[in-house]
Amino acid sequence: MTIDDIVKTVMPDMVEHRRYMHMHPEVSFHEKETYTYILECLARYPDVTVREGVGGGGLLATIGSMAHPHVAIRADFDALPIQDEKDVPYRSTVDGVMHACGHDAHTSTLLGLLDLVHKNKDHLKGSISFIFQFAEEVQPGGAISMVEDGVLEGIDKVYGQHYWSQYPTHQIKTKTGPVISSPDMFKIKIQGTGGHAAHPQNAVDPIVIAAELITNLQTVVSRQVSPLDNAVVTVGKVSSGDAFNVIPDTAEIIGTVRTFDFKVKEKIRDIFHKEATLTAEKRGATAEVQYDFGYPAVINHESEADIIRQAAGEIGLDFEEAKPLMIGEDFSYYINERPGAFFFTGSGNAGKLSDYVHHHPRFDMDEDAMASGLAMFMKILEIEQVIEWKHQS
Repeated sequence: MTIDDIVKTVMPDMVEHRRYMHMHPEVSFHEKETYTYILECLARYPDVTVREGVGGGGLLATIGSMAHPHVAIRADFDALPIQDEKDVPYRSTVDGVMHACGHDAHTSTLLGLLDLVHKNKDHLKGSISFIFQFAEEVQPGGAISMVEDGVLEGIDKVYGQHYWSQYPTHQIKTKTGPVISSPDMFKIKIQGTGGHAAHPQNAVDPIVIAAELITNLQTVVSRQVSPLDNAVVTVGKVSSGDAFNVIPDTAEIIGTVRTFDFKVKEKIRDIFHKEATLTAEKRGATAEVQYDFGYPAVINHESEADIIRQAAGEIGLDFEEAKPLMIGEDFSYYINERPGAFFFTGSGNAGKLSDYVHHHPRFDMDEDAMASGLAMFMKILEIEQVIEWKHQS
């Protein structure tokens, strides 16, 4: 049987897993029922070694006797605090929570892969581990605690993927080097002096200072940091005041900075502290800056990115070189410790209404994409000489 033939045998189960999890989503750090569901699925394989509670809320399943090569595949399983607005039979049953990013499909694919590896365990040449990770969406994320808890012990390489609604279904994208940015968060509180709107000269207006500061911060990239360094500054929230005729005491600016290089990240942080302090002081106010570093950037290792390209070619999938995305992904913690790479599997199909952007209330998956995601992992493991796909029984 070919890999495509084998994939077809588990597609119904993967769809069933995905729809169950889609109907029962749980937000980051609260995935108790999802954890139990995955654990119950793993319990069907008594000879699979399962380690529970990894990093506090993750699972690690291993097939093989820790022989080498030992390759791990990772999937996340948390959802988002978003109301599901789709009109489908598998719509979320939890008010205000939905799988709006595809993590339910990531986990379903991993469960399908585990089933196939188990059926072909007599043809293992090494070991394969399956990392089921909690809390990818909320920093500090689940990956760092799982790594610190030894999830990569004995593992040689790590691969991961993300279904992506903005790429056509079945298309594969990746690249060597920087592929996903590091997402930082900043919060700046400006303390001025309130007063009557009719007499602004008797106040220190934090709103005017905030406006000036926002303009100054937007020029950091291109004037103090080269635009070639791939940095983005976005202010996502500005809040101040309660009445049209009152100058408030304070204003708050919240936003994000996206970078790939740690030195650039540090430089922007330092500029933000200085810019906020000096802009406020020259107007008679003060500024308090909170700048939190986010997940490290995902930097693919060259050999493993090449294997992804090779895998896509050998199973006949459309491959394109990825352009770096300014999103965030804590898969970086794994490949900071072990060789590995991350790729995108297209899941966007306008005819199936699966091309809404991620984190949109009408986000959905073209479930056919899971066939490509699964086939990619199977071929990667074959190229890595961990397993031969002899049969399916």
